Amino acid sequence: QVQLVESGGGLVQAGGSLRLSCVASGNIFSTSYMGWYRQAPGKQRELVAAYMRGGRTNYADSVKGRFTISRDNANKTVYLQLNSLKAEDTAVYYCNAARPGAWNYWGNGTLVTVSS
Repeated sequence: QVQLVESGGGLVQAGGSLRLSCVASGNIFSTSYMGWYRQAPGKQRELVAAYMRGGRTNYADSVKGRFTISRDNANKTVYLQLNSLKAEDTAVYYCNAARPGAWNYWGNGTLVTVSS
């Protein structure tokens, strides 16, 4: 049974920071492309940051230079550091564990609200 559990969301003022965590259960963490997505009200879910083949990272243009993805394989945890937050970063942030053609798992999400 694979579960992804996010935490760390909350209410923060513009310019502030948050650190999101996602803990994975099961045995897929080390072989998954881990990533973070977000969905703002009335919008489609979009990629925020993710690990790609070879350990490379990919970021949405809107968060480059402000957000950083990292992972701790020993503890099956992926993090997303959010700095210099803007009102437009307000969304539910979802953790994703995927391996193309094999599996694609989602967490339940954690809400980030940025007040301006």
